[in-house]
Amino acid sequence: MSLALTPARRRTAAAVLTAALLVPLAACGKDDDNNDKNDGSGKTAAGAAAPKADLTVLAASSLTDVFETAGAAYEKEHPGTKVNFSFAGSQELASQVNQGAPADALVTADTKTMDGLRSDTGTASVIAKNRLVIAVGEGNPKKVAELKDLSDSKLKVVLAASEVPVGRYSKQILDDQKIDVQPVSQEPNVRAVLSKVELGEADAGLVYKTDAATATGKVDAVKIPDGQNAIAEYPAATLKTSKHAEAAAAFVKWLSTPAAQKILQDAGFEKP
Repeated sequence: MSLALTPARRRTAAAVLTAALLVPLAACGKDDDNNDKNDGSGKTAAGAAAPKADLTVLAASSLTDVFETAGAAYEKEHPGTKVNFSFAGSQELASQVNQGAPADALVTADTKTMDGLRSDTGTASVIAKNRLVIAVGEGNPKKVAELKDLSDSKLKVVLAASEVPVGRYSKQILDDQKIDVQPVSQEPNVRAVLSKVELGEADAGLVYKTDAATATGKVDAVKIPDGQNAIAEYPAATLKTSKHAEAAAAFVKWLSTPAAQKILQDAGFEKP
Protein backbone atom coordinates (compact mmCIF):
# COMPACT_ATOMS: atom_id res chain seq x y z
CA MET A 1 0.00 0.00 0.00
CA SER A 2 1.38 3.47 -0.85
CA LEU A 3 2.14 5.75 2.13
CA ALA A 4 2.05 8.96 0.08
CA LEU A 5 -0.23 11.67 1.47
CA THR A 6 -3.06 12.94 -0.61
CA PRO A 7 -3.50 16.74 -0.83
CA ALA A 8 -6.40 16.52 1.64
CA ARG A 9 -4.30 14.58 4.14
CA ARG A 10 -1.42 17.05 3.76
CA ARG A 11 -3.75 19.95 4.61
CA THR A 12 -5.02 18.13 7.68
CA ALA A 13 -1.49 17.38 8.94
CA ALA A 14 -0.43 20.99 8.43
CA ALA A 15 -3.39 22.25 10.43
CA VAL A 16 -2.59 19.92 13.33
CA LEU A 17 1.07 21.02 13.35
CA THR A 18 0.15 24.70 13.29
CA ALA A 19 -2.23 24.31 16.23
CA ALA A 20 0.44 22.48 18.22
CA LEU A 21 2.91 25.31 17.63
CA LEU A 22 0.43 28.02 18.62
CA VAL A 23 -0.36 26.54 22.07
CA PRO A 24 3.00 27.46 23.72
CA LEU A 25 3.01 30.83 21.94
CA ALA A 26 -0.39 31.65 23.40
CA ALA A 27 0.85 30.72 26.89
CA CYS A 28 3.86 33.02 26.43
CA GLY A 29 1.54 35.78 25.29
CA LYS A 30 -0.46 35.54 28.52
CA ASP A 31 2.69 35.87 30.61
CA ASP A 32 3.76 38.89 28.56
CA ASP A 33 0.35 40.52 29.10
CA ASN A 34 0.68 40.12 32.87
CA ASN A 35 4.19 41.60 32.82
CA ASP A 36 2.99 44.55 30.73
CA LYS A 37 0.44 45.40 33.43
CA ASN A 38 3.13 46.06 36.03
CA ASP A 39 2.41 49.64 37.15
CA GLY A 40 6.01 50.51 37.98
CA SER A 41 5.54 50.15 41.73
CA GLY A 42 6.77 46.58 41.78
CA LYS A 43 3.27 45.07 41.75
CA THR A 44 1.34 43.60 38.83
CA ALA A 45 -2.37 43.69 38.19
CA ALA A 46 -2.71 40.63 40.40
CA GLY A 47 -1.19 42.55 43.33
CA ALA A 48 -2.51 45.44 45.39
CA ALA A 49 -1.10 48.32 43.38
CA ALA A 50 -3.01 51.61 43.62
CA PRO A 51 -4.99 52.65 40.52
CA LYS A 52 -3.54 55.52 38.52
CA ALA A 53 -5.40 58.83 38.67
CA ASP A 54 -5.15 62.61 38.96
CA LEU A 55 -6.18 63.28 42.56
CA THR A 56 -7.31 66.53 44.15
CA VAL A 57 -6.77 66.71 47.91
CA LEU A 58 -8.23 69.50 50.05
CA ALA A 59 -5.80 70.11 52.93
CA ALA A 60 -5.41 72.44 55.91
CA SER A 61 -3.07 75.42 55.40
CA SER A 62 -0.64 74.15 58.04
CA LEU A 63 0.09 71.14 55.82
CA THR A 64 1.26 73.25 52.86
CA ASP A 65 4.99 72.55 52.99
CA VAL A 66 4.94 68.98 54.27
CA PHE A 67 2.26 67.84 51.83
CA GLU A 68 4.20 69.21 48.86
CA THR A 69 7.01 66.90 49.95
CA ALA A 70 4.66 64.01 50.70
CA GLY A 71 2.87 64.41 47.38
CA ALA A 72 6.15 64.21 45.45
CA ALA A 73 7.11 61.08 47.38
CA TYR A 74 3.74 59.46 46.68
CA GLU A 75 3.97 60.19 42.96
CA LYS A 76 7.44 58.67 42.85
CA GLU A 77 6.16 55.51 44.55
CA HIS A 78 3.08 55.38 42.30
CA PRO A 79 4.05 56.25 38.70
CA GLY A 80 1.10 57.52 36.70
CA THR A 81 -0.61 59.13 39.70
CA LYS A 82 -0.67 62.91 40.17
CA VAL A 83 -1.61 64.50 43.50
CA ASN A 84 -2.87 68.08 43.38
CA PHE A 85 -3.41 69.96 46.64
CA SER A 86 -5.76 72.82 47.47
CA PHE A 87 -4.76 74.45 50.77
CA ALA A 88 -7.00 76.65 52.93
CA GLY A 89 -8.31 77.00 56.45
CA SER A 90 -10.27 73.93 57.51
CA GLN A 91 -13.50 75.92 57.72
CA GLU A 92 -12.98 77.04 54.10
CA LEU A 93 -12.36 73.46 53.04
CA ALA A 94 -15.60 72.38 54.72
CA SER A 95 -17.44 75.09 52.81
CA GLN A 96 -15.94 73.83 49.55
CA VAL A 97 -17.09 70.29 50.31
CA ASN A 98 -20.59 71.50 51.16
CA GLN A 99 -20.71 73.38 47.86
CA GLY A 100 -19.75 70.26 45.93
CA ALA A 101 -16.25 71.25 44.89
CA PRO A 102 -14.70 68.45 42.80
CA ALA A 103 -12.13 66.71 45.02
CA ASP A 104 -11.09 63.23 46.10
CA ALA A 105 -9.86 63.50 49.70
CA LEU A 106 -9.87 65.88 52.66
CA VAL A 107 -7.41 66.52 55.50
CA THR A 108 -8.38 69.01 58.21
CA ALA A 109 -6.54 70.41 61.22
CA ASP A 110 -9.18 69.28 63.70
CA THR A 111 -11.63 66.46 64.21
CA LYS A 112 -14.56 68.84 64.80
CA THR A 113 -14.56 70.05 61.21
CA MET A 114 -14.20 66.52 59.84
CA ASP A 115 -16.97 65.21 62.11
CA GLY A 116 -19.30 67.82 60.66
CA LEU A 117 -18.79 66.33 57.20
CA ARG A 118 -19.50 62.67 58.01
CA SER A 119 -22.23 62.42 55.39
CA ASP A 120 -19.74 63.55 52.73
CA THR A 121 -16.70 61.48 53.65
CA GLY A 122 -15.49 57.96 54.18
CA THR A 123 -14.18 56.85 57.57
CA ALA A 124 -11.61 59.35 58.83
CA SER A 125 -8.31 58.45 60.48
CA VAL A 126 -5.93 60.76 62.35
CA ILE A 127 -2.59 60.94 60.52
CA ALA A 128 -0.70 63.46 62.70
CA LYS A 129 -0.81 65.77 65.69
CA ASN A 130 0.54 69.27 66.35
CA ARG A 131 1.01 71.86 69.10
CA LEU A 132 0.91 75.63 69.35
CA VAL A 133 3.78 78.07 69.87
CA ILE A 134 4.01 81.85 70.13
CA ALA A 135 5.50 83.21 66.91
CA VAL A 136 7.54 86.40 67.44
CA GLY A 137 9.90 88.45 65.32
CA GLU A 138 13.41 87.15 64.78
CA GLY A 139 15.44 87.66 67.94
CA ASN A 140 12.22 88.18 69.93
CA PRO A 141 12.60 91.98 70.13
CA LYS A 142 9.58 92.39 72.41
CA LYS A 143 10.93 89.77 74.85
CA VAL A 144 7.80 87.64 74.88
CA ALA A 145 8.45 84.78 77.28
CA GLU A 146 5.06 83.20 78.03
CA LEU A 147 1.36 83.24 77.23
CA LYS A 148 0.45 85.89 79.80
CA ASP A 149 2.75 88.37 78.04
CA LEU A 150 0.24 88.43 75.17
CA SER A 151 -2.16 90.39 77.37
CA ASP A 152 0.15 93.43 77.31
CA SER A 153 -1.83 96.19 75.60
CA LYS A 154 1.38 97.56 74.09
CA LEU A 155 1.93 94.32 72.21
CA LYS A 156 0.41 93.87 68.75
CA VAL A 157 -0.99 90.33 68.81
CA VAL A 158 -2.65 88.60 65.88
CA LEU A 159 -4.76 85.45 66.16
CA ALA A 160 -6.71 83.26 63.77
CA ALA A 161 -10.48 83.69 63.74
CA SER A 162 -12.37 81.52 66.23
CA GLU A 163 -14.00 79.40 63.51
CA VAL A 164 -10.55 78.34 62.29
CA PRO A 165 -9.08 75.32 64.11
CA VAL A 166 -5.90 77.14 65.20
CA GLY A 167 -8.06 80.08 66.30
CA ARG A 168 -10.24 77.73 68.34
CA TYR A 169 -7.17 76.12 69.93
CA SER A 170 -5.77 79.58 70.67
CA LYS A 171 -8.97 80.70 72.38
CA GLN A 172 -9.04 77.46 74.35
CA ILE A 173 -5.57 77.83 75.84
CA LEU A 174 -5.98 81.55 76.54
CA ASP A 175 -9.34 81.01 78.24
CA ASP A 176 -7.95 78.11 80.28
CA GLN A 177 -5.19 80.38 81.60
CA LYS A 178 -7.64 83.29 82.05
CA ILE A 179 -5.56 85.49 79.77
CA ASP A 180 -7.37 88.37 78.05
CA VAL A 181 -5.90 89.17 74.63
CA GLN A 182 -7.19 91.88 72.33
CA PRO A 183 -5.85 90.94 68.88
CA VAL A 184 -5.17 93.64 66.29
CA SER A 185 -6.60 91.27 63.67
CA GLN A 186 -8.16 87.84 63.30
CA GLU A 187 -6.98 85.89 60.27
CA PRO A 188 -8.65 83.20 58.10
CA ASN A 189 -5.87 80.64 58.51
CA VAL A 190 -2.63 79.95 60.35
CA ARG A 191 -0.41 80.97 57.44
CA ALA A 192 -1.98 84.43 57.46
CA VAL A 193 -1.15 84.76 61.18
CA LEU A 194 2.44 83.71 60.52
CA SER A 195 2.73 86.15 57.63
CA LYS A 196 1.67 89.08 59.83
CA VAL A 197 4.49 88.30 62.25
CA GLU A 198 7.01 87.72 59.45
CA LEU A 199 6.21 91.09 57.89
CA GLY A 200 6.44 92.91 61.22
CA GLU A 201 2.75 93.83 61.15
CA ALA A 202 2.33 92.02 64.47
CA ASP A 203 4.66 91.47 67.41
CA ALA A 204 3.33 88.01 68.20
CA GLY A 205 0.81 85.41 67.13
CA LEU A 206 -0.28 81.90 68.03
CA VAL A 207 0.55 79.34 65.33
CA TYR A 208 1.37 75.65 65.06
CA LYS A 209 4.98 74.78 65.82
CA THR A 210 5.33 73.28 62.34
CA ASP A 211 4.36 76.59 60.73
CA ALA A 212 6.89 78.52 62.79
CA ALA A 213 9.53 76.00 61.69
CA THR A 214 8.91 76.91 58.03
CA ALA A 215 9.90 80.53 58.74
CA THR A 216 13.24 79.96 60.44
CA GLY A 217 15.35 83.08 60.11
CA LYS A 218 12.25 85.28 59.94
CA VAL A 219 10.43 84.41 63.16
CA ASP A 220 11.31 82.78 66.45
CA ALA A 221 9.07 80.35 68.33
CA VAL A 222 8.40 80.67 72.05
CA LYS A 223 7.39 77.29 73.45
CA ILE A 224 4.19 76.87 75.41
CA PRO A 225 4.34 74.33 78.28
CA ASP A 226 2.39 71.13 77.65
CA GLY A 227 0.12 71.86 80.61
CA GLN A 228 -0.96 75.13 78.97
CA ASN A 229 -1.04 73.90 75.39
CA ALA A 230 -3.55 72.19 73.10
CA ILE A 231 -3.10 69.16 70.86
CA ALA A 232 -4.29 69.52 67.29
CA GLU A 233 -5.30 66.35 65.47
CA TYR A 234 -5.29 65.98 61.68
CA PRO A 235 -7.87 63.50 60.32
CA ALA A 236 -7.86 62.39 56.67
CA ALA A 237 -10.73 60.87 54.69
CA THR A 238 -11.90 60.21 51.17
CA LEU A 239 -14.79 62.20 49.73
CA LYS A 240 -17.85 60.27 48.60
CA THR A 241 -18.13 62.41 45.47
CA SER A 242 -14.67 61.37 44.28
CA LYS A 243 -14.51 60.01 40.74
CA HIS A 244 -11.37 58.09 41.72
CA ALA A 245 -12.54 56.31 44.86
CA GLU A 246 -9.93 53.52 44.86
CA ALA A 247 -7.02 55.84 44.13
CA ALA A 248 -8.21 58.32 46.77
CA ALA A 249 -8.51 55.55 49.37
CA ALA A 250 -5.01 54.35 48.50
CA PHE A 251 -3.56 57.84 49.09
CA VAL A 252 -5.37 58.32 52.41
CA LYS A 253 -4.17 54.90 53.55
CA TRP A 254 -0.60 55.75 52.49
CA LEU A 255 -0.58 58.77 54.83
CA SER A 256 -0.39 56.35 57.77
CA THR A 257 2.48 54.29 56.34
CA PRO A 258 6.03 54.52 57.77
CA ALA A 259 7.22 56.42 54.67
CA ALA A 260 4.57 59.12 55.01
CA GLN A 261 4.89 59.29 58.79
CA LYS A 262 8.62 59.92 58.50
CA ILE A 263 7.97 62.89 56.22
CA LEU A 264 5.39 64.30 58.63
CA GLN A 265 7.54 63.81 61.71
CA ASP A 266 10.65 65.22 60.02
CA ALA A 267 8.59 68.39 59.52
CA GLY A 268 7.78 68.52 63.24
CA PHE A 269 4.37 66.85 63.31
CA GLU A 270 3.77 64.34 66.09
CA LYS A 271 2.67 60.72 65.83
CA PRO A 272 -1.11 60.24 65.58
